[in-house]
Amino acid sequence: MSERVHPAADDGDETPTPLEALEAARERLEQANRRIEDHGSDAVAEAAEAYRNADDLLTEYVDRATGTGRENFQAYVELEGQFSTLVESLPDDLKARAAFDDALDAIDKRRLSESDFERARDALEPAAQYADLLDEREAAREALDDARTVAAKRRRELDDEIGERERLVELGTADLDAPVERLRDPIEHYNEAVREAFSAYLHETSARDVFTLLERSQWYPFVEFRQPPADLREYVEASADGEDTIPELLEFADYSRSKLEHYVESADVLKRRVATQQTYLDGIDAEPLTVEWPPGPAGALRRRVREYRPFVARVADEETVDQLRAVRECTFEDEYDRLQTAAQAVVRLTPDEREQLASGALDAELEALREEQAALEAALEVDDPV
Repeated sequence: MSERVHPAADDGDETPTPLEALEAARERLEQANRRIEDHGSDAVAEAAEAYRNADDLLTEYVDRATGTGRENFQAYVELEGQFSTLVESLPDDLKARAAFDDALDAIDKRRLSESDFERARDALEPAAQYADLLDEREAAREALDDARTVAAKRRRELDDEIGERERLVELGTADLDAPVERLRDPIEHYNEAVREAFSAYLHETSARDVFTLLERSQWYPFVEFRQPPADLREYVEASADGEDTIPELLEFADYSRSKLEHYVESADVLKRRVATQQTYLDGIDAEPLTVEWPPGPAGALRRRVREYRPFVARVADEETVDQLRAVRECTFEDEYDRLQTAAQAVVRLTPDEREQLASGALDAELEALREEQAALEAALEVDDPV
């Protein structure tokens, strides 16, 4: 019996890297192509097709043509006729041509059992290897596609990892004694003022007007208010209850239905719309209008302040708007980048990262990531075998 072709097993326990997996998959496909070319591509395809047709017939009739009934005998006659026609149509120079004659002999009986079908399949084994060659090539192609996808994903991950390490290296050069309070104080004063102003705004403004403000924010990427759920938005817009403030609606939601009848248009509707959305309503606060600490780069902070300004002007007084303006003015100071980097370093760098920076380990890690990236990019640019 001829040896069947199977993918090589992985002898190691370690998971290969994306680069190793890509190179191995590419070599697997090249090897599969070489095996086919050694036998002749057309000859392998012809033998594989003949084998599959014969195997399909055996599979189709194995249950129908075994037994002693009239229908079983009719199925046997059909099988023998079709199998005989298939074998007679095969060219004399077909690879493993004799295997098909042997398979026909195995089922050339007046009564068939499952063991006869097994003997026929065993007889076809020399031809099965050619179908295996094509199956292995197809499996190798799929494995290469998968490996290429994983390698491309890893390359994208490396972009992020390298960027992160480069930022840490940059932070390692920061002046940790820089007077970062020159940035922190204006930001903290503004954040405190806008939180207080927004709380007052919620207690003074109708839910309908608040929702209008929130919906407007969807056009401003830096103003990240969660949008009201559709059913709640519809209720606030259509009901007279929308004239109440959000704190009032939340308070009403805790009332009994009989008590609610004295305060709202419909107790049942309020219970359905407000009571089920208390988490969302409780979560409406000034945080989308605050400035994070440490702040981002100067350009990003300027854009953020520019988008915040119309919302802050709507919910707060001019003094708070001036405090927001003071935050923006910080970005034009000559030392903003130095102070911002120092603030980032103080917050971002862990003791372990500082130790890695001091020892040079982070530089070595960054270089290794760059080498991996370059190797992956080179491997992905290679044309795959077909």
